[in-house]
Amino acid sequence: METAAPHGNRRWWVLAVIGLAQLTVVLDGTIVNIALPSAQADLGISDASRSWVVTAYALAFGALLLLGGRVADYWGRKRAFLTGMIGFAVASAIGGVAQSAGELFAARALQGVFAALLAPAALALLTVTFPTGRDRGTAFAVFGAIGGGGAAIGMVVGGLLTEYASWRWCLLVNIPIAVVAVIAGARLIVESRATGNTRYDWPGVGLVSVGLGSLVYGFTQAEDGWTTGSAGGFIGLGVALLVLFVLVEARSNHPLLPLRIPAQRDRAAAFLAAFLTGTAMLGGLLFLTFYLQIVLAYEPVRAGLATLPMTAAIFLSATVSAQAMPRVGPRPLLAIGPVVAAGGLLLLAQLETTSTYAGHILPGLVLFGLGMGMVFVPMQNIALLGVDPHDSGAAGALVNAAQQVGGSLGTALFSTIALTTTTAFVPARTGTATAQLDALVAGYTHAFAWAAAIVLVVTPIALVLVRATKADVGGEVAE
Repeated sequence: METAAPHGNRRWWVLAVIGLAQLTVVLDGTIVNIALPSAQADLGISDASRSWVVTAYALAFGALLLLGGRVADYWGRKRAFLTGMIGFAVASAIGGVAQSAGELFAARALQGVFAALLAPAALALLTVTFPTGRDRGTAFAVFGAIGGGGAAIGMVVGGLLTEYASWRWCLLVNIPIAVVAVIAGARLIVESRATGNTRYDWPGVGLVSVGLGSLVYGFTQAEDGWTTGSAGGFIGLGVALLVLFVLVEARSNHPLLPLRIPAQRDRAAAFLAAFLTGTAMLGGLLFLTFYLQIVLAYEPVRAGLATLPMTAAIFLSATVSAQAMPRVGPRPLLAIGPVVAAGGLLLLAQLETTSTYAGHILPGLVLFGLGMGMVFVPMQNIALLGVDPHDSGAAGALVNAAQQVGGSLGTALFSTIALTTTTAFVPARTGTATAQLDALVAGYTHAFAWAAAIVLVVTPIALVLVRATKADVGGEVAE
């Protein structure tokens, strides 16, 4: 049997610990981006290799997520959570004191390894701690809001630390957070693990790890063109290996990812939503940062602070959505949220070089954040709804993997769209600085428009696939 989960008020403290770990993992995806120019200058990293500061983390994280989820299920979710948190802190310390590019790249890869253990363990613990009822919706609202707002918070914290301390603190800041999380987690979290068949599916591990890693790497290289050998070849290899992985899992009696998890229609909708929103969020953050710093000439700290209204909107919307979901069910929220978010992105797609923050950017940010908050709560909830406790780590890993692969795709896709648009724009203009800026903004706005189109796809998916009722998410059954 599964070990009993914490009950009463204690489980809200468990949620705080899990939320702290989730914030650390999500925040680290963007906090280093702001510090990258300073780290590059300090360590003498070349322009050609600097992207490995980001890629090394994404590659290890994306490749090992499903294995991390199964390790959490079989080895123990509390044990995996604490080990992941400690390992993440150690890797952060190595990166924080790195004296060469190679040391920093290795540290970032090691962070990704332990994040792949930590993230699914945290989501699995959340599931077994809040298995049913209204409190489950509230818990997932907090978790979803942290996941959605953490990237923006990372840019603010990264800017503050880089400008007023050192880029090294963008990594070292994880250490005190980890100390608090480990001490509190050791005291508060009750161990739980899967029972029965706990054999590892090593062929599946190899196929999905190399497949996801190849896919993520291919996406990160696609900024130079989708048909280049390094991009097209790795993406093709990744797709082929993942198809083979599905065939192997269908025949395994101890699969790494039981196909019953993504096959259930509500969960399938949630996983697709995770992938698509992960893709669109990059369109909402990456090019917004470029616009703020290049067009409006904001300093990094100011640019980070400028994104906070979006974070506030996500938290507000997630809170309201958690209260509404037991009354209306997850389907309306998951269908309406993308429309609202797309509306915000379309407002950003109207930006020009003369646009102002208050008049043009702020409304789009707030609308995008409100829509994302409406999506995150039902998405996270139904992604693990009805999952057997034996498989909660694997299901949590699949949610994270979908978002991670989506984010990598978003970076490559929108970068390619923006670059193609900018390049096509330049010949029709004179070579003045104003014309060059107009060309850049044209690229950014095309990326926003495509991000809006992608996030809108979640709406028909929700309407067609989601069948979960309000009773399934802690609401009352209609008389």
